[in-house]
Amino acid sequence: MNQSSNGRYNLITALAMIVGIVIGSGIFFKADNVLKYTNGNVALGVGVFVLAAVAIIFGSLSIAELAKRTDAHGGLIGYADEFVSPHFSTMIGWFQLFLYYPTLGVVVTWVVGIYTALLFGVKEASLELQMGIGLTWFVICYLFNVMAAVFAGRFQVFATVVKLIPLFVLGVMAFVYGDPVSALTHPSESARQATQSLAWLGAIGPIAFSFDGWVVSTSISGEIKHAKRNLPIALVVAPMLILLGYLLYFVGLTSYLGAAKVMALGDESVYVVATQLFGETAAKAFLVFVVISVMGTVNGLVLGLIRLPHSLALKSLIPFSAQLRHVSPNYQLSVGSALLGFALSMFWAAVHYAVMKSQLLGDMDISEIAIVVSYLLYLVFYFAVFRLWQQGHIKSMLLGVISPILAALGSLMVVFGGMQNPLFLPVCLPICALVLLLAYFYSRYLHSR
Repeated sequence: MNQSSNGRYNLITALAMIVGIVIGSGIFFKADNVLKYTNGNVALGVGVFVLAAVAIIFGSLSIAELAKRTDAHGGLIGYADEFVSPHFSTMIGWFQLFLYYPTLGVVVTWVVGIYTALLFGVKEASLELQMGIGLTWFVICYLFNVMAAVFAGRFQVFATVVKLIPLFVLGVMAFVYGDPVSALTHPSESARQATQSLAWLGAIGPIAFSFDGWVVSTSISGEIKHAKRNLPIALVVAPMLILLGYLLYFVGLTSYLGAAKVMALGDESVYVVATQLFGETAAKAFLVFVVISVMGTVNGLVLGLIRLPHSLALKSLIPFSAQLRHVSPNYQLSVGSALLGFALSMFWAAVHYAVMKSQLLGDMDISEIAIVVSYLLYLVFYFAVFRLWQQGHIKSMLLGVISPILAALGSLMVVFGGMQNPLFLPVCLPICALVLLLAYFYSRYLHSR
């Protein structure tokens, strides 16, 4: 697989993959979390959305500078190997494989169960039912990604188009029939007090979840037609479209229902506002769109995850690389790679179930652990872009200096926001550090032979 015009995915698919993964579940089930951290202060919530967007927009610009300078496979793994070091390449690969992809995929799979249950009128669905529904889709998704990769890509485009319908239609209609000016300029007394402390920074966690997933598209860089041209375009255009959609939906929803009601309704807000605007039947249709939207997010994550062990195996960065690098002529991908991704996902599904059942992490779910730490790791890539500018390989001050600096500041803000959770330092960070250290020592072992 190379980055020629013979790749199986075009620019539209790459754009659809980024938009499809990022816009999927977070904005629908994290809006109330954002408001809780800001005490219902809508304007402050908008501000945090814009600040968090800095991390993804300028991060995309920076990663795009690496993407268009290499033919390396594996996205961030290849970029780390070429622009940083083989040790860091192993670390980022293991982090993505064992923590980032499977935890994010499992949580979004759970959200499929939440909204599917709501679609069929089960408003108080048990965690077991939600997980059961979600994992059923997860298995189906894996099967057609392995057996029909082209269909998986087409489904990604379809799901992206479908998911924009509830986001923009509900956003525009709620914006028009609500009172956005009042929502933004007349906060309640408790909402005004939110700015007197740094507790609102906790909103960065759920917003980071809402924006996350954009780097997943780099995992299929070797399968995108004219990747050096198309992937950078997709990495820059997609985040801007995402921010526009998020702000429209967030302001529209809160201006129509009111911040207090959105916080009280939680995940049901989208169904309630659709019912009030369009009636019960149309609201069901919108829930169908939301379910397909979240399904598309799962599909994009699976599409990236099943290729990740193979990408590591190509560079012998993982045990049993010989088996994992073997590509099946029938499926045009490594079946062993796909099976390993599936096994890791099932492990984290069990962990997610235990965490949510016991409320071990409070308001934080397991995906936010890896998301926050991933932004810490992105700092290394931004420094690599800056170093390319110092060496004269990047001529533009905007792309070589300003962009990586703003991306780094955005990443640090996400990390600081994640640290507001009291369990982040004693529980979450050590888990991530253990995986990274194991990867580092494995890499050292490989290079010492």
